[in-house]
Amino acid sequence: MNIEVYSPTIRRKEMDAVLTAMVEDKIGPGDQSQRLVQTAKEYLQYDYSLAVRSPAIALYLALKSMGIADGSGVLISALSPRYYTWVIEGLRLVPLYCDVESGSACISAKTVQAAIARKDAGMEPRCLVIHHALGYVPDTVSLAELGIPIIEDCSRSYGTASEGSPLPSAGVFTILGLEERDMLTAGGGALLYAANRRDGSVLRNYGDIPPEYSLPDMNAALAVIQFKESRRNLEKRKDIAEVYIQSSLRTRHKRFIETDGIGYNNYAFPLILETGMKDVVAYAKKKEVSVENAFGDTLVGSGAIPPEQCPEAYSLSLRTALFPLYPRLASSQTAKVAKLIAALP
Repeated sequence: MNIEVYSPTIRRKEMDAVLTAMVEDKIGPGDQSQRLVQTAKEYLQYDYSLAVRSPAIALYLALKSMGIADGSGVLISALSPRYYTWVIEGLRLVPLYCDVESGSACISAKTVQAAIARKDAGMEPRCLVIHHALGYVPDTVSLAELGIPIIEDCSRSYGTASEGSPLPSAGVFTILGLEERDMLTAGGGALLYAANRRDGSVLRNYGDIPPEYSLPDMNAALAVIQFKESRRNLEKRKDIAEVYIQSSLRTRHKRFIETDGIGYNNYAFPLILETGMKDVVAYAKKKEVSVENAFGDTLVGSGAIPPEQCPEAYSLSLRTALFPLYPRLASSQTAKVAKLIAALP
């Protein structure tokens, strides 16, 4: 059987929670959504949160809450999800694309300043949206020192720790996506939250959003269990990653560098290839292991940004391969992937 790159971690507890929600009289936004908000608060330590139907809606509400004037610039990484530009342009704002550091796939104060210096269409940035590509967290302290209001997207970096403690949010608002390929999944949806009371009071202005924007109870029920099982799943990911790392040391391919003091949550196992992507994908297919382009679904990977504008991000989008890593992998499957990694062309 082929080992897929992604597989949502859904076990019997999650399925039971969803079935319980389904047999109740109300499956739209309701009690389970409120339970999710309270459960998540225990893990994320925020002041106020909204549970919405998608990360796109969360980004829309976050930008609206910032009160940014029409025509203003919003800085985003070239390795951000494609929906970012749809939301930003839909609000009559202008996306300003930042390149990334080649060793980490993260934006930095240097790459943000370079984007500002380009002065695209004469735009002055009014907001910076930080997407944690593949779960890697940039140096948010230096980014905050730029003085630009931040929205932080930690959809794939949940569980990341700084010197053993949960990583605090650097943003005015923070997005935690709950989509199929996010660190925690509810089959869709997102939490949009503010860490302190001042920013939470702004977000409360949108507390009465239409039910069509709110997270349904079936999804919320699934997300509650995901939070409660997160510690066990993080440990499983760590164990698998340690096996892969040993195999990767036998190859000429490189891993990304983690930000000093910030441990990786092992959302994925990417390698920066020294050979062609097609050769690696084809070789893996023969071994019944799926491997895919890590950044194929990003702005630069989909061709939405000219390569010369963000050359480092474009280069990474051509040569970063993603290997299966998720808690549901059996020991035999982990060994199979590790053996593949060690023998990569």
